[in-house]
Amino acid sequence: MDVNAAVAAAAAIAGVLTGVIAMLAFRWSERDQKRPTRTSLHTDPVLPPGVDTVLSVLRSSAVVLDEADAVVKASSAAYALGLVRGGKLAVEPMLQMARDTRRDGEIRQVELDLPRRGTGRGEALAVSARVAPLGSRLVLLLVEDLTEARRIEAVRRDFVANVSHELKTPVGALSLLSEAVMDASDDPEAVERFAGRMQIEATRLTNLVQELIDLSRVQNDDPLEDAEPVRVGELVAEAVDRCRHQAGTKQITMAAGGTAELSIWGNRGQLAAALGNLVENAVNYSPARTRVGIAARRVTAPGGDLIEIAVTDQGIGISEKDRERVFERFYRVDPARSRQTGGTGLGLAIVKHVAASHGGEVTVWSSEGQGSTFTLRLPEAGAARDRVIDHHMPGLDEDDETEQPDGTTTVSSPYEPLPAPEVLP
Repeated sequence: MDVNAAVAAAAAIAGVLTGVIAMLAFRWSERDQKRPTRTSLHTDPVLPPGVDTVLSVLRSSAVVLDEADAVVKASSAAYALGLVRGGKLAVEPMLQMARDTRRDGEIRQVELDLPRRGTGRGEALAVSARVAPLGSRLVLLLVEDLTEARRIEAVRRDFVANVSHELKTPVGALSLLSEAVMDASDDPEAVERFAGRMQIEATRLTNLVQELIDLSRVQNDDPLEDAEPVRVGELVAEAVDRCRHQAGTKQITMAAGGTAELSIWGNRGQLAAALGNLVENAVNYSPARTRVGIAARRVTAPGGDLIEIAVTDQGIGISEKDRERVFERFYRVDPARSRQTGGTGLGLAIVKHVAASHGGEVTVWSSEGQGSTFTLRLPEAGAARDRVIDHHMPGLDEDDETEQPDGTTTVSSPYEPLPAPEVLP
């Protein structure tokens, strides 16, 4: 009996000890789980309150890096610029800046030229990168795209250089011619010849200054402040009258059609200057005894009806490489021919700005040796459209399409036939 009691007591003591040991082991395990370890120190960082919202409204590309250089947050613009790839910052100079800032806490800024993604032309992407600490563990990188600003600055520099060159040419010629007149004061024929040249250079200088003024005006003024319905027929008649003398001298036939009852909404003076420049170029760059045509039509567009005015010539045409640059300031396809015609290279730049400021566009189709067609597309005046809707003619929307040699398609107006050419004396 005593032996059995002793065995039972020993078993009970052993059970109690086992329970105590199990409890101690469980508590020890819990404490170990709560104790910070090497891996638990690197938990995913959390952005400070409000930072996520601020980054979402910034215009700059934003990237937030943790202490392991992993991307915590990146804006869509950062991905679009190719700054972030595979969860890592892909630009080594920016990554080094982030590490230096994390080490000493100083704000750093640098401008870099990065390769542009998706192009094989080696074009550089100009950016300004600024790195600053964000809390104790994070680093904020802000990247501003300066490519467009650099391009505009280059255009301005080229513009100033071109203006200086273009102004120096006639001014220098006038200076030399005036000296020649003084030296030939006893030779009436020489004086008359040099005076004629001085008049030509003075006219060239006047035209250049006037076109610079016109270009500055169309760039700075809002044409819609003084907008009004402008009849296309009146604009065409004014453009034809402006070039009547030059066309008559070269025996060029000018014909216009499709302009009845069409109106454009905009600034009359700017529209007249733009169309006049197109017609004048067509006459100046056309050989003698050829034809210049001006046609207009209405086209349907999602934002409202547009008026197309096409100016077609049978001139020398424009090569494919020049077609992309003809609307640049001072760019001339044939500089030697421009000197003969008195061109300044600003006429098409003015046309482009007038079209853009009126909510339209200007395009060009051309083939070397066959001629060119410049097309203005401008918003129609709503009131004029309402007045002529009752006079809608059958077949108004059935356009006659013609395929050009280069595969482009031009459209002629079917609702008003081109009248017989007006042959100028």
